[in-house]
Amino acid sequence: MDRYFIINKPYDMVSQFVSPDKVHLLGELDYDFPEGIHAVGRLDNHSEGLLILTTNKKVTRLLFESDTPHKRTYLVMVNKVMSAEALEKLRTGVTIRIKGGVDYVTPPCDVQVVEKPANVGPRAHDLKEYLPRTWITITLTEGKFHQVRKMTSAVGHQTKRLIRISIEDLLLGDLQPGEVQEMEEERFFRLLNIVNVAI
Repeated sequence: MDRYFIINKPYDMVSQFVSPDKVHLLGELDYDFPEGIHAVGRLDNHSEGLLILTTNKKVTRLLFESDTPHKRTYLVMVNKVMSAEALEKLRTGVTIRIKGGVDYVTPPCDVQVVEKPANVGPRAHDLKEYLPRTWITITLTEGKFHQVRKMTSAVGHQTKRLIRISIEDLLLGDLQPGEVQEMEEERFFRLLNIVNVAI
């Protein structure tokens, strides 16, 4: 019987259980995961937040390789105060460089300013308190390599923190960095808006 988990992936940890490199791995979390567990999708080691783990090998195909796009929302802290013009450029589409050195125009997406993000603790590598910053949410239905970081860079802002807070209706909520929550199968598929079918 397959099992389903969400975690709040901490900063400086890769989305893997094994790696040839000397990096922090998911297996270091204080949890007894079942055999055959794997991450669905990735967050790089500098990104934080919602990560799905499961023993069900179908989930990656159902979620990220289907014809139906699925929304992912990120809470992003950038340096400096972001202007209304920069926000609008992000919403309507910016040009980023993707795999193969190709220029790619991002499709329209939802971008909102967040005055005081909830449930976000400090981190050792945060900006100094006196330095200006802007928190925004960006909701995408695609995931090019380092897409959010490239998008904010395209409008003159460096991403300082990147936290995935939702995939479809599955929310990170108040799960703290490193915490694990097991989910019941029916609820898991319902919140992700995918159908558990044989592939």
